[in-house]
Amino acid sequence: MTKTEASPSSLDLAPGARVGIIAGGGSLPVEVAVSLAGQGYPPVIIQIEGEVDRKADLDGYEHESLALEDIGSLASLLRRRRISHLVLAGEIRRRPRLIDMRPSLGLLAVVPTVIMALARGDDGLLKVLTRALEARGVKVVGAHEIVPELVAAEGPLTRAAPRKSDWRDIEAARAAAYAIGALDIGQAAVAIGGRAIALEGIEGTNGLLERTRELRGHGRLAGKARGVLVKCAKPGQELRADLPSIGPQTVEAAHAAGLAGIAVEAGRSLVLEGPVVVARADALGLFVIGLPTAEPVHGE
Repeated sequence: MTKTEASPSSLDLAPGARVGIIAGGGSLPVEVAVSLAGQGYPPVIIQIEGEVDRKADLDGYEHESLALEDIGSLASLLRRRRISHLVLAGEIRRRPRLIDMRPSLGLLAVVPTVIMALARGDDGLLKVLTRALEARGVKVVGAHEIVPELVAAEGPLTRAAPRKSDWRDIEAARAAAYAIGALDIGQAAVAIGGRAIALEGIEGTNGLLERTRELRGHGRLAGKARGVLVKCAKPGQELRADLPSIGPQTVEAAHAAGLAGIAVEAGRSLVLEGPVVVARADALGLFVIGLPTAEPVHGE
């Protein structure tokens, strides 16, 4: 998200291109759909069963429903709908259970690689999915290519900015987030008092912040104020899917956890519902800042 006018889409679509969105939870599928429709490419929404929580905002578009266990039929669904480009947008909170997958020729073709990818972690699975689809002639594009104005800009996005003590927390949390990212565990960490105190796991960022709120009463944290949430892309991450993102709920949860602010990696993170994020952070006195990519984080 920049402080200037929204940037035009960086995606060059041919006339008549058909774009599909594999939609999970959160507002990202909605923002991508609205942008595509505004550019003259109304999308086909492929709603992942049990994951979409903004269905009312997506039901106005052509749509299909797909269970994770039916992922083997995705290629034929895309062919039937004549989809040439595909965007993976939104949170998928669970992985497919191999034992419940429906037999199909498409599934048999991908099962060995899916099993290997599940063993490697979320990003491994996303890489396998994108490569398998592109091998079948579907171009996978990132949400940030469709809606570039969602990409976090460098520098403070809010009126508040980090204090010197906050920069120590940013350094500690960012180092921890990179470490767990290299292991494909998560994308976020919280630091308080100059050291990382909580790491993102399978429960996601909101679960991490809830755990941080509960830890405030812990002996080692009692009396310590402020603290920072840092989110950044995993080393070698597939940037066309699952970019780190924050939204209004992140701001509310960070405030409830007693944190002073949120730092994200500029250019490689998304700020969803940006105006709402900034307005709410300003109202609560939190800072939101975009950090330089792959550069040392330091204060004054």
